[in-house]
Amino acid sequence: MQDLTHLRIFSLRRHRCHTITIYQRKLSLILGLDNLETRIYLNLLRTGPITASALSKEINVDRAKTYRTIDKLSSNGIVSISFSSPKLCIAADPDEILSLTLKKKEEEIFKIKKDGKKIIDKIKEVSASDTKSNVPTFRIIQGLDNISSQVERMLETTTDIVYFVTTLEDISRLYHSEIPEKIKLAEKAGGTVRLIVDEVSPKMLPFVKRFGAREVRLGKLPSKGRIVVSKNCPMTGKLLMSDSAVRGTLHENVDSECALFTNSEEMTNSIFTLCTFIWRGADVIKM
Repeated sequence: MQDLTHLRIFSLRRHRCHTITIYQRKLSLILGLDNLETRIYLNLLRTGPITASALSKEINVDRAKTYRTIDKLSSNGIVSISFSSPKLCIAADPDEILSLTLKKKEEEIFKIKKDGKKIIDKIKEVSASDTKSNVPTFRIIQGLDNISSQVERMLETTTDIVYFVTTLEDISRLYHSEIPEKIKLAEKAGGTVRLIVDEVSPKMLPFVKRFGAREVRLGKLPSKGRIVVSKNCPMTGKLLMSDSAVRGTLHENVDSECALFTNSEEMTNSIFTLCTFIWRGADVIKM
């Protein structure tokens, strides 16, 4: 009984750690901060006003590195320094930071809209030939965040059937991305997302339902990787295949994960046919 209690406590701590890691990554992306900058900001919110020296001990980071990071955050308006002695580091209000970030992004978008067309026209003038090509191409995408973003763009532009083949564990990771929302938008626009998973227990059905796919089936997957494919996807690629989608705990190795992304018609048709075959032989899950 005691062992079971310890196991539950460990699972809760692990889940909490996973949740914190997810939100820390999301905050880093939104604010354009690296991991240490985000960590320092979150700890300042937690501790309240504190000296840089005490903070470096709190987070177990070299003092000089902490001071440099705080100076950078201070120059960006994310951290303030008091006039007192000793000087205290104070985190800016989260609402204020969000407002500041949105303003910067709006200014960047305005500049792109204003200058972008002129720059593109100049580039076209010096181009030696038409850059468009029908030659099949591929690229390797590194990192779970970049892979998720590419899947989101595929879903945004498809108007046909999209096969999404992956494990239940992988769904639990991608659930915290924008993919569930993009799935709903794709289906509203006339697309059909067919989700094929390896196993779903009855208690996990509500979770899979929240992922957004209208059609879900349980089938034998060709691997533990991830496949997203659409034959009608008006963009630079129609097929994304990842290596083993889950390694260790749910937040390990997210930066080392990689995927193949291609516009090859032959590869797309072959994988789409394979997914169709798996789909037809899979068991229907009533959502």
